[in-house]
Amino acid sequence: MTQPPMTQPAEPALFEEPGSSWWPVSWGPAFAVAGATVEALSGPVHWVAWLVVGAGLAVAAAGWVRGRRRLLGVRLTRTALVQGSETLAVARIAEVAEDAEDEPTGARVLGGGWTVPRRFTGVPVRLDDDHTVLAWARDGDGLRAALHGVVASDL
Repeated sequence: MTQPPMTQPAEPALFEEPGSSWWPVSWGPAFAVAGATVEALSGPVHWVAWLVVGAGLAVAAAGWVRGRRRLLGVRLTRTALVQGSETLAVARIAEVAEDAEDEPTGARVLGGGWTVPRRFTGVPVRLDDDHTVLAWARDGDGLRAALHGVVASDL
């Protein structure tokens, strides 16, 4: 009998933003309950239709949430910075800008987008090859502080 391969435990996150919570999935069923309640006040309730509407909206919202979590999630560990669908080795980070005002024009945005996502703050990061890229998070100051801690500990 063979044993399954040992998986290493995931590194603890020093900074993490999931991209979205799962609560929007409840909007569809809540809408269906409200609709069925209003319909019950005025006559017979079409239960099957409301179940289909609630389930359909919940499935659509689950797809939306899953996409946001995959594309807008931020996770920093001692060895990697994950920005959406891109992973950057922390060893490649030479310096983290002190201020968001230092954001250079034309710098490549981590995560595969053209610009920093809306309602996110850019954090300029200079790499070991002297290129500057933009990391991003909703809490830009928190990400900047966590990156400073990781980069300082690596020096």
